[in-house]
Amino acid sequence: MIYGYVRVSTDKQSTENQRFEIENFSKVKKIRIDRWVEETISGTSDVSDRQLGRLLKQIRRGDTLVTSELSRLGRNLMQVMSFLHQCMEKDIVVLTVKESYELGNNINSKILAFAFSLSAEIERNLISQRTREALARKRVEGTKLGRPKGNAVQYKLSGKENMIRKMVSERCSMKEISEKLGVNRQTLRDFLRVIYPEWRKLRYFK
Repeated sequence: MIYGYVRVSTDKQSTENQRFEIENFSKVKKIRIDRWVEETISGTSDVSDRQLGRLLKQIRRGDTLVTSELSRLGRNLMQVMSFLHQCMEKDIVVLTVKESYELGNNINSKILAFAFSLSAEIERNLISQRTREALARKRVEGTKLGRPKGNAVQYKLSGKENMIRKMVSERCSMKEISEKLGVNRQTLRDFLRVIYPEWRKLRYFK
């Protein structure tokens, strides 16, 4: 039996592209997908918690699993290698569309699978390392990282302090000011607490 496996990480993504790729691949290879397995779940989830894990228990010796790419099987080296190892022990062939891999129970397949997974893991680690180094460099340069401390709404209206003070002095209501600035009244109140705490004493300003 030939299985087609597609996976996306969130429900905002679609499995249609992967399925389309596998269907075209099947036509070229002159094979027919007997059963589709589709799921929406993060690749970081344990395989046993995924439909892929349940499929692994059902799939039989000599069956074939087709997926768009090896990264659909997991998000790290150990996940991908563990799954491929179990497939190879059962004499299950794994075909990938994008990489054109045909992985079975032979030494060449094992070496290729390991090399691919290892390179993917190294690349992720390098990206993470570059990110950490860039952040460290910015800290040394004195750049403030992350969200500014304090109430975030303070920064939404930054630069409009004089305009707000002028409108308050002209006896504009809080509703009029918030509508003109395009914010809700609570946002305006929170900002006024920072730049104009005396507004609370103004009876007309509600």
